[in-house]
Amino acid sequence: QVQLVESGGGSVQPGGSLRLSCVVSARIFSSNPMAWYRQAPGKGRERVGYITSGGLRDYADSVKGRFTISRDNAKNTLYLQMNSLKPEDTAVYYCNTLSQSTSWGQGTQVTVSS
Repeated sequence: QVQLVESGGGSVQPGGSLRLSCVVSARIFSSNPMAWYRQAPGKGRERVGYITSGGLRDYADSVKGRFTISRDNAKNTLYLQMNSLKPEDTAVYYCNTLSQSTSWGQGTQVTVSS
């Protein structure tokens, strides 16, 4: 059973925007703080930020002020609004619980290049 499905990636120029979505199984979404992660080529996976069920958020320093995480509890969907994108944001983006307790999905590729 697929529990995490990411979408919304693509190719954009520096300074552009993208909005990623992650549909999560209801059982997981309702009981966990959720997070976005990314893995750039040749690098390990890093956490971009997270949001609790009550809406408390935190972000990696590298994306603060540019990325916003939100969640729609009625749709069991996690979002990542990415603005002012930079080439160093190029990566495969994943969602998971904050504790990474669920099998990883396929992710969605984000490429920032001129």
